[in-house]
Amino acid sequence: MTMSTTSTTPELIQQLNELLNQEKWTRATINNYTVANFQELDTIIETTRESGLEDEAREICEEHLQHTKNSIVALYIAGVLDLSRQSVDDANLVLLTQIFLDNHKWKIVEFLANRILGFGENRTALRVLADVYTNENETEKLHQIWERLILVDFEEADIVRRLAEIKEEAGDTEQAVNYYKKALHRYITRKTFSSVKEIWHKLVSLAPEETEFFYHAETKIARLISSERAVQLLEDLYPQIKQSGNWDRAIELLKRVLGYDPKNHWARKEIIDCFQGKYADHSNLEEYIRVSNLNQSWRPVHEAIADFEKHIAFDTGNFVFHRSWGIGRIRAIKGDDITIDFAKKRDHRMSLKMAVNALDVLPKEHIWVLRAVWKKDKLRSLVKKNTVWALKTVIRSLGNAADIKRIKAELVPSILTPGEWSSWSTKAREVLRTNPDFGMLPDKTDHYTVRDKPVSFEEKTFNKFKADKTFFDRVRTLEDFLEYAAEQGAEGLDSEFFREMYEYFAGMVRSTHGVNEYVISSIIVLRDLVARYPFLKHDLELDFETFYDQIDNVEEVFSRIESPTLRKRFLALVRVADKNWPEVYARLLPYHLSRDMLLELERHGKRQIVLDFVSNVYENYRAMRETFVWLVKSCDEDPWFEEIGLSREKLLLAMTHIYDLTFRDIDNRKDVSLNRKINKQIQAYLFRDKNLSRFIADADEDAVSRLFTLISDVKELDPKAQIELKQQVMDRFPDFHFYGEDEIDLVASRKVLYCTERMLEAKQAEYNHLQQVEVPENSREIEVARSYGDLKENAEYKAAMERQDSLNNRAARLKEELEQARTVKPKDVSTGEVAFGTKVTMRDLGEDQDLVYTILGPWESDPNQNVISYLSPLGKRLLRTSQGETLDFEINEKRYHLRVDSIEVATDLL
Repeated sequence: MTMSTTSTTPELIQQLNELLNQEKWTRATINNYTVANFQELDTIIETTRESGLEDEAREICEEHLQHTKNSIVALYIAGVLDLSRQSVDDANLVLLTQIFLDNHKWKIVEFLANRILGFGENRTALRVLADVYTNENETEKLHQIWERLILVDFEEADIVRRLAEIKEEAGDTEQAVNYYKKALHRYITRKTFSSVKEIWHKLVSLAPEETEFFYHAETKIARLISSERAVQLLEDLYPQIKQSGNWDRAIELLKRVLGYDPKNHWARKEIIDCFQGKYADHSNLEEYIRVSNLNQSWRPVHEAIADFEKHIAFDTGNFVFHRSWGIGRIRAIKGDDITIDFAKKRDHRMSLKMAVNALDVLPKEHIWVLRAVWKKDKLRSLVKKNTVWALKTVIRSLGNAADIKRIKAELVPSILTPGEWSSWSTKAREVLRTNPDFGMLPDKTDHYTVRDKPVSFEEKTFNKFKADKTFFDRVRTLEDFLEYAAEQGAEGLDSEFFREMYEYFAGMVRSTHGVNEYVISSIIVLRDLVARYPFLKHDLELDFETFYDQIDNVEEVFSRIESPTLRKRFLALVRVADKNWPEVYARLLPYHLSRDMLLELERHGKRQIVLDFVSNVYENYRAMRETFVWLVKSCDEDPWFEEIGLSREKLLLAMTHIYDLTFRDIDNRKDVSLNRKINKQIQAYLFRDKNLSRFIADADEDAVSRLFTLISDVKELDPKAQIELKQQVMDRFPDFHFYGEDEIDLVASRKVLYCTERMLEAKQAEYNHLQQVEVPENSREIEVARSYGDLKENAEYKAAMERQDSLNNRAARLKEELEQARTVKPKDVSTGEVAFGTKVTMRDLGEDQDLVYTILGPWESDPNQNVISYLSPLGKRLLRTSQGETLDFEINEKRYHLRVDSIEVATDLL
């Protein structure tokens, strides 16, 4: 069974055929084979690979197997070549292994199984090795194989249980507990309650403190088996917890039981016992049990518990919060009378009934209490220094559930400034994502909790996966998990949490409701997973082309794939699956704006498709505005626009027109988010990136005139930007006439507000500060005030809302004035008559004294410095008068008799 290692290509193929035929005609029996024979075949395979003949050799072997299905040589060579190409098809080697297994050729079986495993973990090969080591009574090797097997076979539970028992017998309790946990989850999935119960009891005896694990398992049991079984197991766990004296944990467990079965008399009786144990030193314990009717079965148990817990919280020394008086401390409780010291209302007395309704009891570690009793510098320093402590304090203060927005409201601006929050929050988000002390609410992925026991990254990620609202949110969460798994190797997938995530996508593939965006995305997700971890492939059909051919409307399905990564993978797979992929790409381009797609079409000689796409987008730029803006921004340097006759001027005209359309649609509340996004992109392109400025610098006067006519129609255009562009035009074309504008009339105009450049910049800055700083701060104030409750009597809320009205009115007024503003330069001012920008010297003929006034606008007006507005009563009287003219008029019952002596340009103020 040898082939020459120096043979030419035809000779190698001929020798392989002879080798197969030799086996065929001699009908070599199984007993003649040894491991050495397969090692010789490995030499042949290596020679074939070095000669680049893998495909030809594999094809010959597959053809041979058509009529000699048990050919050992063909099965081995084809099987190894399959796996060496990173294929998940192990059928040939598995069949070959089974042939020798049936004939009890254990050494060869071991060799073949290890040969398969040389290409990656494989559950079939591992099970075969387990049979080998069982037969040969090699216990240590068997256990090692079991440990590898359970990492890749998520359904195997019995072996996991056996490993747990082995670790327990060896005294390795920690590892035994880990295996028992894994076995419990797998038995739950199999719905084998008898085994679930046995493992549960084992874990109760070995690790009763693992309540978070028990609760997670209990939830899964209730979902997959029944809530009655979940209650039964919780009741079995309860004695261990009660015996430990941990009243809080015992109470939490009983609440879970009552959540499934509110009429469970045993749980109601036990929770009263636990309350009596926890509050044994409370002077009003029995009275509060009585008034809450906790021991009366007629009252709903959850109402009774809530009532009792609210009453029992009132005790001497505890802190309380009142929405008007703030933080106080209970000084004394006598019968139904409570005395409280508030900061500005000492020795305040109220009845217990009133206190229960009007006050919230706060722990001394509550952030509101700390703000009230600690010095601000001390609290600020600790918050900045110890992010974990600060997060725990705030989250627990908010009922152990808070999102970033609520956390910020508690810290800014009372403790941190907005600037300090920016850097602090970046670190805080990373802590919340990675620190095991923090978890997430099952139904709200953006709400964090503080865990009594650390939560693993796997569990935290799985909790987020369960709470994710959409399919594509779950895809992103799985990607986060796989980043972690990549660092851990196969062990990273050794998790029941991963199995449930995997099964979610597998369930999508198995659905029989047609191929939509979820099914095709699941195919892509699972294909990539199997390519990375071949042992995951089980009974799923993951052929992309099969599912792709079943899609009714490719554009519709593709447009609904929200993940950019999955879209790219979809496009890559389409290139392989569809021979008409260029036409498909052309149809999909509007839904996945990618220059790479255009370049890919060009590389394959499909330039006309690219040009047709560009032309179609330009012709329909009003309807395809997002696509057009992307095309101009991303493909600026490509020759496609020029090839279809689109000049720079046409592109800028279209961009400016869309700029105006987006402003109008935003005002009309039409697709506001999308139009704001497009508006900002165009603004950056035209002004920040100076594309308009560069065009004005290079274009002729007619082209600039056409562009500026359109720019002038953009009502919401930043006045400062418009002024700068006008100045650039004037500098290049001094005699340029701006369409629709006459010579500057520096006297009163109802539609124009004249001002200096300096004051325009100041007002623009004031408006920006109003919108970017004061309005957001007010929004935070409203949110904080709203959290105090009872909006009718909430003084803080009313004050914040009144400030909101004031800010809105101020912003609207400023915006209107800025739209009307027109700046005046010294060169625009004539001294022929009194007008904006002139300094006029007059003689008061009645008082026999000289008067000097500078005429500017309402923004610059400063009567103390003799600067008056041209819109003021005196300013209006002086406008259009000339040197030597005498005036006689009355304003507010005061008589003026003036002579204009001189008029000059107020250069120092313009």
